[in-house]
Amino acid sequence: RDWMAVPEIRIEKLNDATPDASGRYVFYWMTANARPCWNFALERALDLADEMGKPLVVAETLCTAGPWGSERHHLFALQGMAENAAAFSKASVLYYPYVERRQGQAGKLAAAIASKAAAVITDEHPTLWPLSLLRNFAAGLRVAAEAVDSNGLLPIRTAEKVYLRAYDFRRFLHAELAPHLACFPARNPLQRSGIRQKVSLPAVVRRNWPPQKLAGADSFEKLIARLPIDHDVRPVTTPGGAAVARKRLRAFSAHKLAEYAAHHNEPERDATSGLSPYLSCGHISAHEVFSAVAEAEGWSPERLVQKPSGKRHGWWGMRETAEAFLDELVTWREAGFNMCGLWDDYDRYESLPQWARETLEKHASDKREYVYSIEEFEGAATHDHLWNAAQRQLLAEGVIHNYLRMLWGKKILEWTASPRKALAIMIELNNKYALDGRNPNSYTGIFWVLGRYDRPWGPERPIFGKVRYMSSENAARKFALKRYVAQYAPMPPADQRAARPGRGN
Repeated sequence: RDWMAVPEIRIEKLNDATPDASGRYVFYWMTANARPCWNFALERALDLADEMGKPLVVAETLCTAGPWGSERHHLFALQGMAENAAAFSKASVLYYPYVERRQGQAGKLAAAIASKAAAVITDEHPTLWPLSLLRNFAAGLRVAAEAVDSNGLLPIRTAEKVYLRAYDFRRFLHAELAPHLACFPARNPLQRSGIRQKVSLPAVVRRNWPPQKLAGADSFEKLIARLPIDHDVRPVTTPGGAAVARKRLRAFSAHKLAEYAAHHNEPERDATSGLSPYLSCGHISAHEVFSAVAEAEGWSPERLVQKPSGKRHGWWGMRETAEAFLDELVTWREAGFNMCGLWDDYDRYESLPQWARETLEKHASDKREYVYSIEEFEGAATHDHLWNAAQRQLLAEGVIHNYLRMLWGKKILEWTASPRKALAIMIELNNKYALDGRNPNSYTGIFWVLGRYDRPWGPERPIFGKVRYMSSENAARKFALKRYVAQYAPMPPADQRAARPGRGN
């Protein structure tokens, strides 16, 4: 092997068993890091397979469990699986894609494959597969099982506590990150592996849990129609998979990075990367995104400022626009992994900072000018045209522009009977419709609306108290929004559309 071993701090032992030399293969259960590159978990599996002289089996599973499984999320994931199948077909590795038809079947498949394995590797991800669930799975195995953290630049276990303010986490990051920048996952570990043998799984496994055929979009539509998921949340036009993610990354590095700091908050001059869904679904790695930015900047680690300041700019030794993007990619994204990885109650109201709970509860009974139900929010049926446009973008595309996503949440807080109900509505709508829902970074944004990672603000206001306030009126004064609102205006009924001039009638 001519690359570095996976750092021990990224490896969590899930049981006390040891590898079994009599096992037929090493088994990697791919769940969160759905990619054959820039993936520490895959590298760890390849390491063990090389050392033990065993073949490698990679099973990627798509589950129906949980309240937010939908056609939208499943199609996006399936498109990534199809790319993975093509990549693994060129290597001496058995790739086994599986889509659950009934809840719990993916775990049974994994247990069946693991029963013949020499060792088991899987992905660590605090919101998709918490360590408690993985340990329960590993407790029934006779061989060593490990979870590998390939989530971000800073290993989750580097921090021994949860950071409640962005400033404090940024200072910690600046103090601790530099050594981890010297050990990135390999760009294409399959090409560098010494594995030269392939293995087949027992017929009973293939019969009870047949691998998913990944022939194309038509088969995906038929497959999705038969799954026990939400069929009202329809797919979006944004395709999943690493190829699209890399295309977006190249375009961003070449054309948008230079204007990110100045214009990323402007919906009509969208300078964002559009990578959040791909990072969330594991189709691209934060390490790969960082490397592209560093290459565009001609950067090397020697340019890091040694003294941590906690400031957004100045530590990386890059242009301000690149550092603004890295503050989102690294600080804000990985603050979410710090929270979700170390606190089980990350999605509960009680996890808010004490000052935020106190001020919100003090104003919980304040009179609201408008109070909407979750159905009205979901249907974009408020009095606010800008908010409705943001919600329609979420419904239609599975995303909301970054700045308007913050405003979206603040208005839900303002127009809901209590902050607890507002939190429940935000989590439900975000996880149901957003392509990057159910992710630590999503919970970071949702809870930021209620004061997490922030500080008290004055003057104290009704409903918000000392929590930061935002309004559609201020947004309209700061940014040009007419085209955005028009783009996501409600469509007229079909008969009215047909009667419009210029439509051939």
